Amino acid sequence: QVNLVESGGGLVQPGGSLTLSCTASGSTFSISDVAWYRQAPGKQRNLVASITGRGIINYADSMKGRVTISRDNAKNTVHLQMNSMTPEDTARYFCNADTWYGSYWGQGTQVTVSS
Repeated sequence: QVNLVESGGGLVQPGGSLTLSCTASGSTFSISDVAWYRQAPGKQRNLVASITGRGIINYADSMKGRVTISRDNAKNTVHLQMNSMTPEDTARYFCNADTWYGSYWGQGTQVTVSS
């Protein structure tokens, strides 16, 4: 079993930056790929970025150039840095991990971009 906890969300002004963290506990040795998704009210959950166990990174086309995903295996943490944020980035951000035991989700962290 794997438990994922997201942190770092909050209120940020347009044009600002924010870094989210996803920290895993439990059977962390079983984790391969980790991804960040986001879901705005009334909309579907969409991929923001992903990173494999070998460090191969993929970004959603709409996010390229504004986000950076990184992984600290020693701390079982994946970070998502977001820059030049706009109100359209307002959403709940979720961490997802693929493991030997299946796919796990965190409960998410709310990000609100507003002046």
